[in-house]
Amino acid sequence: MSFFGRIREDIRTVVEKDPAARNGLEVLICYPGIWAQILHRPAHFLYNHNLKLLARIISQLARFFTGIEIHPGAKIGRRLFIDHGMGIVIGETTEIGDDCMLYQGVTLGGTGKDAGKRHPTLGNRVMVSSGAKVLGPFTVGDDAKIGSGAVVLKEVPAGCTVVGVPGRIVKGPRPMTEEMDQVHLPDPVTREMEQLKKRIAKLEKMLNKYEERNGEEYESI
Repeated sequence: MSFFGRIREDIRTVVEKDPAARNGLEVLICYPGIWAQILHRPAHFLYNHNLKLLARIISQLARFFTGIEIHPGAKIGRRLFIDHGMGIVIGETTEIGDDCMLYQGVTLGGTGKDAGKRHPTLGNRVMVSSGAKVLGPFTVGDDAKIGSGAVVLKEVPAGCTVVGVPGRIVKGPRPMTEEMDQVHLPDPVTREMEQLKKRIAKLEKMLNKYEERNGEEYESI
């Protein structure tokens, strides 16, 4: 697909996924995620042709104007939707599949312990919610969700939902047709509280039976 064809595709993606987007012109003018990707493509081309300084200059200009930092070495698939975008950081060896969603404050970075491939690989249709950190050279499988504020340090299987610090899987593989959003994510604290309530109710029931039995034995004496 041509350079301008990719821009049109990106604009259509935003209009389809963001209810606040009224039309393509508004998206082109007002959405920093669009411009971050537009500027990343020539920067990535220059980076791959060993013009790394010029590539970095373009990426820094993009960061200055959009608040989104994408290293020119990062590989980005088609129809990436960057919502809001402020504070997003995408590292040099990051790879992002098709139809992914990134919200503000996301970091796709490294831990400082690895050489070579240092940053994560996102599969297709992955959603990373606001403030989440995905750190290290591992894969986040297709259709996975990363909850807001999560810190993910290890591989995420396809279709799973990860929340918390450190990130843990709270929901297994889900249907690929399920809508991606950052609102309807499982709450592990609520789930554990519900399990605790059930255990307490079970213990109270056992205690009542014990007291009734002992009471009958005491009365017979």
